[in-house]
Amino acid sequence: MHSITRSLSRAFTRSAYWSNVQLTTVAARFYPACCHGVQFYRCPRQEQRYRNLVQRYRRKLRASYNKFSTIPDNTVVQGRFHSYIEDGGIIYRCLRGPGESKPEKVLSVEWLKGGEGEEEEEEEEGERSLQRVRLSPGESLLAATVKAPHQEEARCIVVRLTDMKTPHHPLLILDNVFSFEWASDNTLFYSRQEGLKCRSVYRLDLTEAGARNTLVYEEHDPEFFVEVGRSGDGQLLTLNSTSKSSSEVRVICSSAPDHAPALVQPRQPGLVYYTEHSRGELYILANTGPNQEFQLLKAPLSSPSMRSWLPVYTPSAGWAVKDMELLQDHCVFTLRHPSGRLHLQTVPLKDPTRVSSLELPLWACGLESQRASQTDTQSFRFLLFSPVCPPSAYLYTPSPLQILTEQGPPPERPHHSCQTTRLEAPSKDGTMVPITLLHRPPLADLGSAPMLVHVYGAYGMDLNMAFSPDKRLLLDRGWALAYCHVRGGGERGLGWHRAGRLERKQRGVEDLAACLQRLHDLGVSTPDRTALTARSAGAVLVGALCNQQPQLLRAITVQAPFLDVLGTMQDPSLPLTVEERGEWGDPLTSPQHRDNIASYCPCCNITPQHYPSMLITAYQGDSRVPVSGVEKYVARLRTAVDTHSSLGMLKPETRVILDLQPGRDHFGPEDFELSLCESARQMAFLHMELGLDKTADHKKRRG
Repeated sequence: MHSITRSLSRAFTRSAYWSNVQLTTVAARFYPACCHGVQFYRCPRQEQRYRNLVQRYRRKLRASYNKFSTIPDNTVVQGRFHSYIEDGGIIYRCLRGPGESKPEKVLSVEWLKGGEGEEEEEEEEGERSLQRVRLSPGESLLAATVKAPHQEEARCIVVRLTDMKTPHHPLLILDNVFSFEWASDNTLFYSRQEGLKCRSVYRLDLTEAGARNTLVYEEHDPEFFVEVGRSGDGQLLTLNSTSKSSSEVRVICSSAPDHAPALVQPRQPGLVYYTEHSRGELYILANTGPNQEFQLLKAPLSSPSMRSWLPVYTPSAGWAVKDMELLQDHCVFTLRHPSGRLHLQTVPLKDPTRVSSLELPLWACGLESQRASQTDTQSFRFLLFSPVCPPSAYLYTPSPLQILTEQGPPPERPHHSCQTTRLEAPSKDGTMVPITLLHRPPLADLGSAPMLVHVYGAYGMDLNMAFSPDKRLLLDRGWALAYCHVRGGGERGLGWHRAGRLERKQRGVEDLAACLQRLHDLGVSTPDRTALTARSAGAVLVGALCNQQPQLLRAITVQAPFLDVLGTMQDPSLPLTVEERGEWGDPLTSPQHRDNIASYCPCCNITPQHYPSMLITAYQGDSRVPVSGVEKYVARLRTAVDTHSSLGMLKPETRVILDLQPGRDHFGPEDFELSLCESARQMAFLHMELGLDKTADHKKRRG
């Protein structure tokens, strides 16, 4: 499979597109130490109440995570002879087939302790985590990348699976590896990462004389990021160079790994494409369809350039391609209908006119593919999930056409009676913006419910709707959860992204405001019971909305927030500034871009007025979002809040809290306990700011 949702350039943006299964919550430090001029609590009783809330939510979150600890995931890799399972940083293998076999340990992240380049004092800061796992074609070798806490770069462990000795040790360890794939049992291709950049690909040859590294490709354009991939049939290795607006692919035959990479189609502005392979032909997913949307094309491997591309399948107008899986005789597309519903569309490679479509259940908000093994070419295995529905495993076979779970046909509604309501909101220019609303009570009974609204709207990426036990906990406690799919994201295709980038960023702010207004007009919650949450680049829209229409909500929580867009994009020495000019613009060379960024930048438009209360979580060593920009925003906002308060306006108190955490990880703590604490703190903050503790006390007195 070549997943278009895993585009490398997107992995290294100011993005938080990280699995929600990783929790976020409070450290041992308490808020008043971070509040500076804005006091969060004015009396010891409030402070103690808050502490109690944090501990209560921490217990509830832990119980929620324990409840869903057995959900299916992608930690199982199927080889020809064994199944490989990751548990607690250790990879075990068991014989495939009937009967039970004793698990055998083949790799442990502990083998990296005390390794080169790792300071001893960092050893106790958290657990290392496995990233990618790849088996060699003959199952004689296994490679896996391991990431240490607070580090961008990963290390790759290579182990031999034949003639294993006890105790087992790594064959070799490679530093600073991002992506890697086996061409053969003795040849591994990998891309080397330096900070947030990945521009070189090496070939590792394992010979009797030892290991030999050879530079295969080096990218010279700073806007491009390189990733190594592998075709679904295992016949080709792909070197994918991707920027924010174009891409370029080189291919290497697995049977001839020492040959120079062959260029498929030279990069050109605006052309984005990905490649797959089947039976000697390249299948190309490219944005060459109507309105520059994705379509499927094919070309002979011997003549792969664009002049040889022949259209195979073009989705209907308004349908957004989310993923593609190439089977032996069929191509299976995951598409999102304009209504928001997910569909599977199957294209027979021998007769592409006979397209079949299957609508997935209403509750399904996301899909993640699972290829069991290289030999499984006739069926499509995947997980369906939503923010409140744990992943369920499915098997889809194009011939005969059917979709099954382990228990039979998929249910139309999840077992816990969550309701999924899909809405649209008319934006300022009349564009209809999709909303996904998750709730337990009927829509008509949500008038007094607290509501947590989610938004992202950048880089052409869909809003993260992976399952999260903390979201399930909120749902079970009566919250409504709204997901606003604003322009700048990718929910409605590539054009949806183009409509909300560069000089059109303000549209995302207008879309978000329209979604909030639409929900309130429908009787879903009220502004004083509404909170907004976002991560990373999603904070741009949140901060802009708070400057422009703060009356629409009561509180916000943002993590690793990108708030000083103008200041950051004017400093090319910072990581990602050059790479991200295609998303935000270049204020140094274009006065128009500068004026446009200044018009919506959260840090540039703060004014004395009543703001929602804010909990801002940032990380001191974050290389994607400089903490200096976050601190500048907080200082300006506190000054504006103090100025407005001095006028004696009778409004609810605005609290601006900067929770500055140690570490360099943009995506929050990898350590479960720290992550649990961070989420508990956010929930306690929302609980108090929305007055839910007062409501609970009132009900208790009445009872």
